[in-house]
Amino acid sequence: MRSLIAAAAGLAFTGVFAVPAQATPPGGAYWRVESVLTLAHPRPVGSGYWLTERRASTHWKTPEGKGWFGYRPLGARPTTEKDEAAWRADGSPKSWNYRTEGMKISLSTEPGKGSVGPTKGEPKGFRLGEKTVTYQQLQNLPSDPAALKEYVVADVKAWIDEAAEEAKTTSPNSKIDDWLSNLDSYVAINLGRMLYETPVPPKVRSAAFQALKTTKGVTDLGRAKDPLGRSGQKLALPSNMTKGTVLIVDTETMTLLAEYTGATADGKPLPGKTKVETYTVGWTNEKPAVPDGK
Repeated sequence: MRSLIAAAAGLAFTGVFAVPAQATPPGGAYWRVESVLTLAHPRPVGSGYWLTERRASTHWKTPEGKGWFGYRPLGARPTTEKDEAAWRADGSPKSWNYRTEGMKISLSTEPGKGSVGPTKGEPKGFRLGEKTVTYQQLQNLPSDPAALKEYVVADVKAWIDEAAEEAKTTSPNSKIDDWLSNLDSYVAINLGRMLYETPVPPKVRSAAFQALKTTKGVTDLGRAKDPLGRSGQKLALPSNMTKGTVLIVDTETMTLLAEYTGATADGKPLPGKTKVETYTVGWTNEKPAVPDGK
């Protein structure tokens, strides 16, 4: 989503909004979001077999909003048994290099060294929608599902109004309905981010999950397990903007376990068009370090 323009500098809840949730003190030195992305490589290699890559990344935020980011490639492997047989027939290479669209692509079966350091070019604070807020402002979010959803809808509509106005200078034929037609997707995306991206209070995270379930276009697919074997509730997001996006949410901690995205044909994933990202989130006192991907 393009940058959401805040309707006001702070978070004010008036009118029908519920009383804000009681502020929850930080549970550690950092709010940590660990993720491992598993994705199908977009083109075949060698004699025509497909690879699946894994990449680990971690974000850390102090309660004051100072951030760090760590990344490590975890290597690539043949996707299916058929691909592995073709790979072995090719001599079981441990690396692949080629050029496409002027870029050099390098893949390896071995994990990379990785890196970690302070985030650059990112404002100090926490992301809420597409704006930056403080830890205390996150604590002031409504803990009632209806009130929280109303806040998110109002915030998205405020952005739509300004985005449509700005677009008149570069795209005079655009209409505000072009954005409003995707309102439910914007709302679902922002509510979903509250399940992992920021340290909102537990009651607010629970409210975000309940509000997400009742958002138009969201489908509850029942219980399911993520790639790590963890059990959660499976939700499909509205299809107009997030085609193929499915979330699995831990309904005890109300945190995101996994996000699936991808294109399908006749109900089957298209080669090179699918990915899944698993998440482990929460407070920690461990200092930022290169992710190990475990």
